[in-house]
Amino acid sequence: MKYLYRFSLFTLFFSVLFSPIHAEEIRLGGLLLDNSISRQGHEFASKISQYWREVPDSSGKNLVVKEIIVPQAGTLLSVVYDNKVVYQTYMGRRQVPLDEKVQQAIVLVLDAVANASIDSRSPDLAGDEW
Repeated sequence: MKYLYRFSLFTLFFSVLFSPIHAEEIRLGGLLLDNSISRQGHEFASKISQYWREVPDSSGKNLVVKEIIVPQAGTLLSVVYDNKVVYQTYMGRRQVPLDEKVQQAIVLVLDAVANASIDSRSPDLAGDEW
């Protein structure tokens, strides 16, 4: 039994030592980060995430849903794409249907994705257009 243990340990050591190591880069793309606080914010983020999965050309870019509490008014919900605020809306304290707001947000996000892909394809246009 003692020899079997040593043999298996010896075999395991050499198989790990002489096995080819393939270091592959793991790429995560198209992430949606939910930084919301309220139940409405989480519902908004889950609905927009269903659309975000279908967006082409989103690899390497992240979408962030942020929610900030505004005293006596509810919350301010922001959608950020490529470090730019794409959509902002105020959410009241009462539960309201979110479908229209989600549709508006996803249209603006798709516009931002299209503009980002156009900007990346034409490097001769600078931000100040000089």
